[in-house]
Order: sequence, then structure tokens, then C-alpha cells
Amino acid sequence: MEYKGPKVGAGVVIIKNGKTLLAKRKGSHGEGMWGTMGGHVEFGESPIEAVKREAREELGIEIGNLNIDVSFTGELVSGEPAICEPDKIESIGWYPLSDLPQPLFDPVRIVLESLKTGRSYFEVKQ
Repeated sequence: MEYKGPKVGAGVVIIKNGKTLLAKRKGSHGEGMWGTMGGHVEFGESPIEAVKREAREELGIEIGNLNIDVSFTGELVSGEPAICEPDKIESIGWYPLSDLPQPLFDPVRIVLESLKTGRSYFEVKQ
């Protein structure tokens, strides 16, 4: 039987040489917007395990040195990012925090603003 309750998502901001890796979302919530890697946490999996798995599945890379907040930041450990799930990702690229593509997926916009400003809490206004 398929689980019908709420699902927990986990995302990771991957940074290399002062730039963050962003992917243009495709075929899901936020389609056409730029976001980070992530997805649903599977049963029995920790959020850290989930973001590592999603990075492998979506881009074929290994990540490490993960820090937990409401979102994660992580460093690229091995591999070269490539689109491994073309039904979910339209394009990818490395962007400096001072020159991000638009539109940004709202949860990602908040995380990147936190990285730029050093603030760790933002109130989201509807």
C-alpha cells in the first residue's frame, strides 16, 4: 500500500569556488524555476542520506561535509555534475551568489539569501 501522508523533503546547496550549483526544475513542483538538489526522504533514511542519494541520482556526483540548518550546504567531493534525470532537470550551471538566475524556487531563494547575508532565519510572507 502506498503511503498517503505528508512527505519530508531535503535539499542541499552545493558550493564550489564561491559559486552554487543550480538546476532548472522540470516535471515537478516549481517547474521552470531554478533550484538546488534534493527530494523526498525515503522511509528509514536520514535527511543527510537523502541529499547524498539525490545528488547521485540527479547529477551523478558525490557530496560531503554537510551542515544542517533548515536546508543543507555541502561541498562537491567527486564527479562532474551532469543531468542524470532529464525528466526532472532541464539545465544546470554554477552561479555566483551575486549573479543568480531567475526565477528562483522560493525555498532556494531563502537559503541563498541566508548564505549571502549570514542571517539564519527568514519569515516567509504569503
